[in-house]
Amino acid sequence: MSEQPGGQQPCQRPQCTGSYEDVGGGEMYCDTCGLAPVVSASGMVGSPATGITVGGRSGRSGRSGRSARGSASVGTRGSTRSTRSASSRRSVSGRLSRALSGKSGSTSARSVSVRSSGSAAASSGRSALGVGLVSVPQVPRPDPRGAVQEKPEVPERKRFCSRSDCGAPVGRARGDRPGRTEGFCTKCGHPYSFVPKLNPGDIVHGQYEVVGCLAHGGLGWVYLAVDRAVSDRWVVLKGLLDTGDQDAMAAAISERRFLAEIEHANIVRIYNFVEHLDQRTGSMDGYIVMEYVGGKSLKEIANGRRTATGKRDPLPVEQACAYGIEALEALGHLHSRNLLYCDFKVDNAIQTEDQLKLIDMGAVRRMDDDESAIYGTVGYQAPEVAEVGPSVASDLYTVARTLAVLTFDFQGYTNVFADSLPDPDNIEVFRTYESFYRLLVRATDPDPARRFSSAQEMAEQLTGVLREVVAVQSGRPRPALSTLFGPEVKVTDTELFAELAGEVSLFGARGLLGKRAGAGARAGSGAPGGTALPGRGAANALGFPAPGEASSGNGALSGGGLPGGALPGGGAAGPVVGAGGAAGSGGSGGSGGTVGALGAVGAIGAGEGGASRAAPVAMVRPLDAAAAALALPVPRVDPGDPNAGFLAGLVDSTGSELIAALGAAPAASPELRLRELRARLTMAEPAAAAKALESLEIDHHDDWRVIWYRGVASLTTGDHEIAALSFDAVYDAFPGEPAPKLALGVCAEVLGQLDNAAEYYRLVWATDPSYVSAAFGLARVQLAAGDRSDAVRTLESVPESSIHYTAARVAAVRSRLRQRMRFDTEAGPGTRFLDDLTAAAGQVEALAGFGLDAVRRERLSTEVLGTALDWVLSGSHSGSRSGAVLLGSELDERGLRFGLERSYRTLARLAQGGEERIELVERANRFRPRTWV
Repeated sequence: MSEQPGGQQPCQRPQCTGSYEDVGGGEMYCDTCGLAPVVSASGMVGSPATGITVGGRSGRSGRSGRSARGSASVGTRGSTRSTRSASSRRSVSGRLSRALSGKSGSTSARSVSVRSSGSAAASSGRSALGVGLVSVPQVPRPDPRGAVQEKPEVPERKRFCSRSDCGAPVGRARGDRPGRTEGFCTKCGHPYSFVPKLNPGDIVHGQYEVVGCLAHGGLGWVYLAVDRAVSDRWVVLKGLLDTGDQDAMAAAISERRFLAEIEHANIVRIYNFVEHLDQRTGSMDGYIVMEYVGGKSLKEIANGRRTATGKRDPLPVEQACAYGIEALEALGHLHSRNLLYCDFKVDNAIQTEDQLKLIDMGAVRRMDDDESAIYGTVGYQAPEVAEVGPSVASDLYTVARTLAVLTFDFQGYTNVFADSLPDPDNIEVFRTYESFYRLLVRATDPDPARRFSSAQEMAEQLTGVLREVVAVQSGRPRPALSTLFGPEVKVTDTELFAELAGEVSLFGARGLLGKRAGAGARAGSGAPGGTALPGRGAANALGFPAPGEASSGNGALSGGGLPGGALPGGGAAGPVVGAGGAAGSGGSGGSGGTVGALGAVGAIGAGEGGASRAAPVAMVRPLDAAAAALALPVPRVDPGDPNAGFLAGLVDSTGSELIAALGAAPAASPELRLRELRARLTMAEPAAAAKALESLEIDHHDDWRVIWYRGVASLTTGDHEIAALSFDAVYDAFPGEPAPKLALGVCAEVLGQLDNAAEYYRLVWATDPSYVSAAFGLARVQLAAGDRSDAVRTLESVPESSIHYTAARVAAVRSRLRQRMRFDTEAGPGTRFLDDLTAAAGQVEALAGFGLDAVRRERLSTEVLGTALDWVLSGSHSGSRSGAVLLGSELDERGLRFGLERSYRTLARLAQGGEERIELVERANRFRPRTWV
């Protein structure tokens, strides 16, 4: 912002020629229009003054006074919603959907209506600020006398006509003459006075002794007083109406008496309405007598945080969420009594000790009030209020705007971004906490019908966002029971790795003898169920010929082709070398890709005639998207549906029996049709499912449950982009729910967006460990991205209480070792490989106590021992292994061979068939060390 001569900053408002001046306390106001800057030079939060938006039904064509932002065209509620819905920005909020929006824009533009998760009831009985999730610094209750102003004055920049249809500057200086503190507005002739009407020691209504002035508001001075009739309690007197008409005063008092009936822990208590004779003017002035709330306003708390450079430090998002939840509790109580607050902002909420209270009840009005003036504040008030009046949705809008002001340097929130939010890519808190951003986007949607339907629903979603934020920050899960989704149906893809189909050790197994050594031998060297490659002998887990056998190409993988020949006991040393002597070459001197033992990356060397052999199989099994879709959490049945009770009795019914049972339902309903749709999807009847879904979309196109099932159906049929955009719309609607994030993780994974998949899986798993599929999904994408150690940590974080604990530990063992012995890089298996071997062996031993059957335990043991044997024979090991023991076997070639022999003989005894038993005995013989007996 450029400066005018003399160092003054010009006003930011269009067509205003004034400049900002400091009026004390760091507050800046324009000397012409009297408004504060968007953001002061110090970054302090500063709210514009509350103003009258419209003056009752006759004035609802535009805004007036200081809060005017330019009126919109007049229209009915229906037409306004239609127009705003078309321009709504609450679609494609996330990273994944933004990447796909260009391909399926029509899908992303679908609206999502919200079925309220509960009535807008009163307080939920929360006992402390932070709902037990976050500790908010307490604000001590100060001495009330310390808040009294010694010299109560209103700066000239804050002096305006109080008449609702005027608002002109008054009491301003002219030349060397200071501005008048009392007089008449030069524009409309309305009287004004900025002199306190009550003085210390005055007794109001024979009961309230005035102590002094606390602040000046839109209706005059606010006074601190002592209630001499009730235990000398501290109270606040606030002007009720700026008028000299006694009849109007009486009507105003009668009109506002309903405020005294409001009792809520988060709302200032209204005690009384009284009148007092002004001795100077002879007029009767009305006052509201309310509870004194000592503490700090959210504005003061926000401005009190400073960085090392002196700039304002935005509130932590978890602290702001805690304030928002408390505010929604209060608003929910008002809404349950058919009241609207209308003017929530940082100025109107005070934290006292560990509690938040709404303190200014001057703008509260009945929902059916179409006559009285509507008060609001620019930057906080919803854009439709000037046209259709306030509503529950507009109250929730003010809470979201307040959260935005508190959590980042929201420059331009009263003009450029008066009705919108900045680009999330430019706001760090939005980039870091996507769910928080989505919550603000929905709560400030231009279409009121697409915002949260109640304060309770918004509070539930904000609490879910807070749980996620705290869980991510602390590393401790914060689970909660969802009111919208049931638990996971099941966890699919817990077997991240396939059983090895070949030898567990590339170098340790000796060649087959006799007829089993020839080409075309059956898969004797493989595990039961293993296959042989035609013309190439038995294959190991990666498609290599078994040790000691020559491939059908010119290259050989036998011990004779290795520098130094075979190691004692049949092991081989050094890298795999082709016939031409070059590592990794094969065929007729071809330069195939480098091959590593047990898990090489890259193409295998060329075979006969230079033809490439098949690449090694993928380390991790690919995700079964269709099965994962049907395993996602199921939306809970709407208790208000006519068939809710009937459907509750069909929990155990499946398939055709369920379809037949649904035909006997007492009445048609959306829940009945949704249950049939899910049954069709489960029975793999895509045509019938598509027909049912199409019918539902025609009748209930904006029901979030229909959109959820559109995503499920699209995943099962392979239309992954439509699925992603559908689940993204549900995430927009319910940003505090884990289920949409889990679904988006699945979509991102099948779409190849591993970074987005990992982020969504991580958010779900960090928040709620009951979603175990998120842990397996996160580990799967971490392994695909090469983050082996992170995958191990993820799998080992599955708690013992989970029925999938054993599967997770088995996957962790294989994550440590599968394809670890690779010699295509100088680093080899890594310097910490011995630690991983030891840890894997310890987990195998421990799993015996967690239900791992003997067959799987011995197979897992052979993988550990076989990998260790390759490591010992490779000569690339590092670290001390003196005296080390692995699964009861010494960590040397002889000990590991004995261990492998023992495990294979145990498997042979447990084998079900004779052929399998023979194969396992032969494998035990191939690994046993050479002895004289």
